[in-house]
Amino acid sequence: QVQLVESGGGLVQAGGSVSLSCAASGRTFSRYTMGWFRQGPGKEREFVAAINWSGSTTYYADSVKGRFTISRDGAKNTCYLQMNSLKPEDTAAYYCAYSSYGLGYSRYEYDYWGQGTQVTVSS
Repeated sequence: QVQLVESGGGLVQAGGSVSLSCAASGRTFSRYTMGWFRQGPGKEREFVAAINWSGSTTYYADSVKGRFTISRDGAKNTCYLQMNSLKPEDTAAYYCAYSSYGLGYSRYEYDYWGQGTQVTVSS
């Protein structure tokens, strides 16, 4: 089992920034992918960003490219999502996810999920 604990989030004005963190613990593999997804009110859960085990490769959804940055600290088993230039449409619950399968966009490729943290962007 792998446990994921998210922190960060909250209420921010449009154009502002928020940083999210996700700490993984438990039976983690030495090489695993970390990802972030989000789910807005009445919407499907969608991919935001992912990073491979070494941090050398990252994927982003087109809607966040250039504004969000995913990173990780292997020694701390922690993944981060820095969100800049936030827009009201970024309002959602953000979920951290763990995959032992490799870098992917689909939520079905992720084995474990955090509890979610709310980000609300006011206009």
